[in-house]
Amino acid sequence: MKNVLEWLEASAAKNPQKPAFIGDKEITFEQVMTWAKTIGTTLAQMEGDAPVAVFSARSATTPALFAGIVYSGRAYAPIDATLPQKRIQKILTNLNPSLILVDQESHARFLKLASEIFEDRMPAIVKVDFDELTITKQDETIVSLDASNIDATALDQIREQMVVTDPLYIIYTSGSSGNPKGVMTSHESLMTYINAYCKVMQIEEQDCLGNQSPLDYIAAIRDIYIPFKTGCQTAIIPKEYFMEPNMLFEYMNEKHVTSVGWSVSALTVPLSLGAFEEVKLTSLNKVCFSGSVMPCSALRVWQENLPDARFVNQYGPTEATASCTYYVVDHRVTDDEVLPIGKAYENYRVFLLDENNQKADRGEICVSGPILALGYYNDPERTEKSFVNNPTNHAYPERIYRTGDIGSLDENGILHFHGRMDRQIKHMGHRVELDEVECAANAIEGISESACLYNKPKEVLVLFYCGDLEKKGLSLALRETIPGFMVPRKLIKMDALPKLPNGKIDLKKLEGEM
Repeated sequence: MKNVLEWLEASAAKNPQKPAFIGDKEITFEQVMTWAKTIGTTLAQMEGDAPVAVFSARSATTPALFAGIVYSGRAYAPIDATLPQKRIQKILTNLNPSLILVDQESHARFLKLASEIFEDRMPAIVKVDFDELTITKQDETIVSLDASNIDATALDQIREQMVVTDPLYIIYTSGSSGNPKGVMTSHESLMTYINAYCKVMQIEEQDCLGNQSPLDYIAAIRDIYIPFKTGCQTAIIPKEYFMEPNMLFEYMNEKHVTSVGWSVSALTVPLSLGAFEEVKLTSLNKVCFSGSVMPCSALRVWQENLPDARFVNQYGPTEATASCTYYVVDHRVTDDEVLPIGKAYENYRVFLLDENNQKADRGEICVSGPILALGYYNDPERTEKSFVNNPTNHAYPERIYRTGDIGSLDENGILHFHGRMDRQIKHMGHRVELDEVECAANAIEGISESACLYNKPKEVLVLFYCGDLEKKGLSLALRETIPGFMVPRKLIKMDALPKLPNGKIDLKKLEGEM
């Protein structure tokens, strides 16, 4: 196959009336395909082939918007309309779209933003109302969202021109300069990852995926495209339920959620709020987690409550299509254990480069293969810096991505994660990896999560943490596992660590608390 739409069409042909996405609405495979083709027909009639910005709600209808753009022969760039205006402005400045697609729920918010962001040139705007089943073009032309408005000939002509390396989406991630990076990924890369993930997680047609990630984040691609491929379904779990474990578990039981691919915090936060104390999970049997280091004290609780479930630790950057390695947890973990990140997914090549750009058993984690992103959209300078030719291969071009993460291989060829290269600091004459301090803290009983930062002007290690231990007890416990020079002098206990929308700890916000 060369296109994700072939997956959708095959699943719609096999089970047209089966719900593909459930949540605020129930959307069948046939509806997703019909709506997407209608949207695609409408957009194909409009000039240009540049990527389309999408402002949409966290809704079961959103995948139809994405697929509609793909039918039109364009790539899509999802943007959460609730993001701060300055960030949206930076994204739109980089994207410079000539066409923007919005749903009814996001329309008013977008128009307010647009009046402040766009000065000279307002892009064309197309609004889709899934309640009224209409598409409204900028000239106020209204098109019914049904099969009678599909131009099959035009869509077939577009499909004939498409190739497997065409861009599918642009997902914006944080950039160290403060300007978001638009990671552009092809159909080939996405399909390679989804095929590999489904194989490892053993996803089948009867599964129901529980979506936790915002739909404009990289983790959501699993919940959007696995139903296309396998014919399973995705439940869009209300965001607020993750702070109410009983409601979360009751919802998952009601929807018969069998598989989740969540951020680590989505698994640890419910535990801190009393998960499993009153309501048990009855259908979940496949759990994948990623985004940060999983505290094994938390994983152990999940294993005890789901003794027959498959648990997989996943690692990888957006630039390698969500993830590049996995580790199947084949034993009951202990609280002080640190999980490896495992081995490369199928059709991924992962290796380590040392300071001399030679392959080594310890060094920077690098990735190559058909899963690499096409680059950063409209940003050749940063693309050339991160996507480089393999320095160990002088015979022919071999593009790789340098993650900036430190890893090591054990005697069995299993990869272990040791943190960010830019989080390795020099303190009291010693090299200290801040992630190693966090791992030590998270392994201590009574600590649910932590974040270590370095106040360079004052030469002080600072540890923010959540848990039952007081500062003195934590300091003494740390001295039993790490050298004294690595024990943070400043310990700050918090009720909760600030989080980014993707579930990762907001380190920049913590910097202001040092």
